Amino acid sequence: MSNNEFENPQAQPPQSPQSPPPVPPTTGSSAAGEEKKGGWERDVLEKLALFAVKEQRARRRWSIFFKIAGLAVFVFVIWSAFNYTKSDAEPVGTHTALVEINGTIEAEGRGSAAAVIPALDKAFAADDSMGVILKINSPGGSPVQAGMINDEIVRLRKEYPKKPLYVVVEEMCASGGYYIAAAADKIYVNKASIVGSIGVLMDGFGFTGLMDKVGVERRLLTAGENKGFMDPFSPQNAKQKEYAQQMLSDIHQQFIDAVRKGRGQRLKETPETFSGLFWIGSKAVEMGLADGYGTVDSVARDVIKAEDLVDYTQTEGLPERVLKKFGVAVGSGVAKSMLSGGAIQLR
Repeated sequence: MSNNEFENPQAQPPQSPQSPPPVPPTTGSSAAGEEKKGGWERDVLEKLALFAVKEQRARRRWSIFFKIAGLAVFVFVIWSAFNYTKSDAEPVGTHTALVEINGTIEAEGRGSAAAVIPALDKAFAADDSMGVILKINSPGGSPVQAGMINDEIVRLRKEYPKKPLYVVVEEMCASGGYYIAAAADKIYVNKASIVGSIGVLMDGFGFTGLMDKVGVERRLLTAGENKGFMDPFSPQNAKQKEYAQQMLSDIHQQFIDAVRKGRGQRLKETPETFSGLFWIGSKAVEMGLADGYGTVDSVARDVIKAEDLVDYTQTEGLPERVLKKFGVAVGSGVAKSMLSGGAIQLR
């Protein structure tokens, strides 16, 4: 043992070469750096989260805005459509007034008396209208509606004797359509137009044989001998059939009288004239059912001598078009067809 060991008893024994070096203690500067690094990442995440929340709120606000704006536009369009009417102001300058009947003549729609008569009244009343063209494309329909329009044309022609009314036929002017046309001053057609069908019909179905086959019994209770008149689920009654035929004959005679009165000496009657047959335009001219060939433009230009046309036809508004677009009108038409079996028709 050396003297140095006795002189310094607190001296540390020599470390083994296998012992690991001592780890220096963590300084304050390095700890602060780690904390600073973690805080920077947290700030970025917080900012991203806050931006996403703001973006979502902005998107929600814009979505609500566009929905409200769209609803406002929709309400405005509907309101405008329900409150839209043609201007009552008379057009400036001389012109030919035009009214159209397009489709079946029935109690509702563009072929009804409620739609056609006001249009004719305005067309005749307009000071600058030199004449009226009634353009018809119709297979016929209700004898009541056709008769009402015919009567109104007769009245207007008397009230405005210097203002002629001409009918122009394009595709078809049959039955009830011709009932109306007969009241005009003249009728102009195309060579291939379908004209005539001066007759009346009442159609329906009888289901008694089918009911017997499937074992269905019809239970109909009435107060009145003829209250179940022409019931399709009951056997046909000879007395009721005779009554219905007489009713059809009476209406047919009204139709014949209207044609004879309207066409006068121009009509060249044959046994087939009032038989319900129809003819093409060229034959109709030969028979006196029409006066000549022409279109809306040619009649306005060459006959009335007022080339400018002003349409007085009452048109459907947006509500009706929207309902038809979604099939409501189609559904109602089917329902009316099912419920109107046995209705008297000029077609």
